[in-house]
Amino acid sequence: MKWWQESINTLKGIGPKRVEAFARLNIQTIGDLLNFYPRLDSYIDNSKILTIKELATDGSLQLFKATTLRAVERYSAGGKRYAMVTVRDETGYATLFLFGAQTYVARQLKPDLEILIRGRVKPGRSTKTVSEVMFQILDAKHGDTLQGIQPVYNLTESLTQTVLRQSVRRALELAVKLGSPETIPEPLVKKYGFLNRLACLQNIHFPESMALLAAAKRRLIYEELFLLQCGLLLNREHNHDDRAGIKHGPDGKLVAALLRGFPFKLTAAQAKAWREISDDMEGRQPMHRLLQGDVGSGKTALAALALAKTVENGFQGCLMAPTSILAHQHLETLQAFFKDTGVQLALLTSATKAAEREQLLNDLAAGSLQILIGTHALLQEDVQFAHLALVVTDEQHRFGVNQRAALVNKSGYAPDTLVMTATPIPRTLALTVYGDVDLSIMKGMPPGRKQVRTLCYTGEMRDKVYAGLVRQVRAGRQAYVVCPSIEEVEGSDLASVNDVFIHLKRTWLKDIPCALLHGKLKNSEKEAIMTAFAAGDLKVLVTTTVIEVGVNVPNATLMIVENADRFGLAQIHQLRGRVGRGEQQSFCVLVTDNQAPEALARLNVLHSCSDGFELSEKDLELRGAGQLFGLRQHGLPDLYVADILRDTDVLVACRKDAQKVLADPQLRAQVLTAVENQFDERFANIFKN
Repeated sequence: MKWWQESINTLKGIGPKRVEAFARLNIQTIGDLLNFYPRLDSYIDNSKILTIKELATDGSLQLFKATTLRAVERYSAGGKRYAMVTVRDETGYATLFLFGAQTYVARQLKPDLEILIRGRVKPGRSTKTVSEVMFQILDAKHGDTLQGIQPVYNLTESLTQTVLRQSVRRALELAVKLGSPETIPEPLVKKYGFLNRLACLQNIHFPESMALLAAAKRRLIYEELFLLQCGLLLNREHNHDDRAGIKHGPDGKLVAALLRGFPFKLTAAQAKAWREISDDMEGRQPMHRLLQGDVGSGKTALAALALAKTVENGFQGCLMAPTSILAHQHLETLQAFFKDTGVQLALLTSATKAAEREQLLNDLAAGSLQILIGTHALLQEDVQFAHLALVVTDEQHRFGVNQRAALVNKSGYAPDTLVMTATPIPRTLALTVYGDVDLSIMKGMPPGRKQVRTLCYTGEMRDKVYAGLVRQVRAGRQAYVVCPSIEEVEGSDLASVNDVFIHLKRTWLKDIPCALLHGKLKNSEKEAIMTAFAAGDLKVLVTTTVIEVGVNVPNATLMIVENADRFGLAQIHQLRGRVGRGEQQSFCVLVTDNQAPEALARLNVLHSCSDGFELSEKDLELRGAGQLFGLRQHGLPDLYVADILRDTDVLVACRKDAQKVLADPQLRAQVLTAVENQFDERFANIFKN
C-alpha cells in the first residue's frame, strides 16, 4: 500500500470520532486529505485585516478582528435555530449571525475572546451585520495564529478550521518525508514551468505568498484538465466504432407529411438545422450531431423529422430520455406528429408491465415496431432492434459514457446519432462532454409562444411575492418555488429547500396542495410527485434544480427562485423554461438577500434578455460561469480547481498535449502511472470506461 492510501487515523490527533467526521467530507485516506483543497476564493490574507469602522456594508466578504461581547441563541419564524454574537473593537460594534451547526460552535465564544472573522457584511438596525461567518479564536490554546496566509476549508459538524489545518500540515510533513509522485509527464512540467507536485500541494494549502498560490492553482488547473482529456481520448479509442454507416435517401413522403401536419411552420433556424441533420443522414459516414436549442426552440419537432426519415427508409429509430415522465411527454408529442401516418410507436420504461413489455420486444425484434421511446430501460440486453438506424438522446449529458455506447451498439452497423440539449454551452465544452460532434444551434422561440416576464425582488419583498403565488393558485394556476440547496450550508444563512418547504407549509401554503421535490428522493418518489403536479393534483412544487429537465405543465405560470444570486444566469433561464408553456402570461420572480450592486445588476440582465446563449456569455463575463455546466451529471469526474468554461484556453492546450503524449508509448505509460498517483479514484474511473 502506498503512503497516501493509508487511513487518516494514522495521523496524530485523528481518533475514531474524527475519522467519522472526516468521512462525512469523503476523506478516508491521507491522499484524500491532501486532495481536499481549501476554498479557492477564501484564503485569509492577514495583511488585509480591517476595523469594524472600515467594513463596507455592500454584502461583500471582508476580514476583521474583534472581541466577543455576548452570544445568544434564537429561533426564526420557521423554527430554525441560529445564534447572534455581538463583537466590538475600538471603532465600533458588529453582530454575527451563525446558522446550522455553527450555532453550537458559537457556544465557544465566551465574552472577551479575541477572534478573527470573515463574513459577508451588510447594514443592520443598530450595528453592521455579518453572515456566512467563519471565525478563528486567536490564542495559543486554539492553535493557529495570525501568521501567513490561512486556508479556509468547507467543514462538517465537529470539525473546525484548526483541526483541518493541523491534519493537513501533518499529511504534508509525511509527503515531504516520503515524496509526492508526479502526475504530469516531465516534458510538460518543464514546458509550462510548473511547480513540482509537492510544492504545488504545499502552496495550495499553506501558500508562502499570493504569487505561489497562483502558481499552484495554475498547475492544478492544468493537471485536472490534462488528465480529463487523456481519459476521454483513451476512452474514445476503446469505444471507436469501425462499423459501416447507413446512407439514407432524400426526404420522402413521410417527412413531407409531418411538415404539413406540424401546427407551425419551421423557423429559419429550425429549417437550417433540419437541412444539416438530413444531409448528415444521407451521407455514408454515421451522423454525430449535437442539436443545441434554447428552451422551447422546437428540438423535438426536428427529432420527429429525423425519426420519420429513418422509418421511410425502412429502418427503426429510438429516443432515450433521462426520466420516465420526460419519456411519456416525448411519446405524447410524437404520437401527435405521427397521427394517421401508420407509424408504430411505443414506450418502454422500468414501469412497463411484463406482458406489454414482452409483446413490445417481440414487435421490436421483428421490425414491426418502428419507433421506440424510453429511459435507461432501452439499454437492457434483451432490448433488440431488427434494423436500428437512428439513436436520439435528450439531454445526453445525464447519461454515463458506457450507457451512451450501449445504445448505439444495438445494431450491426453504426447508427446515426442525434443528441438534443437545451443547455447553452460553448463549442469547446460540447466537444469535451459529447465527443467529436457536429453542432447545430437553434436560437429563438416558435411563433406564438409568450416570453416569460422576469422580475427581481430583494428579500424584504418576500411577503408580496408569496401573496402573488397564492393569487395565481386561487386563479387555477400552478407554481414552482426553486431553492439552491437541499440541506443547510454551514456558515451560511442560506435556507435549505427543506426549511423553505416547512416554512411555506405553515404559512402561505397552509391550505394549498403542495410537495417537496429534490434529488435525494427515490426515482419512484420523484416520478410520483411530478405526475401528480402534471395532473394538477398538486398546485405548488417546492424544489431544487431537479426540475431543470422536467415535464411539460402548461398550467404552471409562476416560478419563484429563492436566493437567485446563487444560480448562474443560464441556469435560471433554463429553469424558467418550465413555465410559459401555455396560453397564459407566465412569470419568473427572482428573490435575493444579496443587495450588492453587482449581484442585483447580474440578475436584472434576466429581465431584459431571453436568449439563453447570450445569457451564457453574460455568465462568462460577470460570474466566471463556474456553475453553468457542472461535471458530475455528465458521467465525468469532479474537478476541484479547474472550470472547463472559465479555463477554455487551458482545456484546448490540454487536448493538444494529451493527443501528443498518448501518441508516444513512453509518455503514454507515464500518464497511466500518473493516474494511479492522483491520490484518489476520480480519473481512474474515466480511464476504466
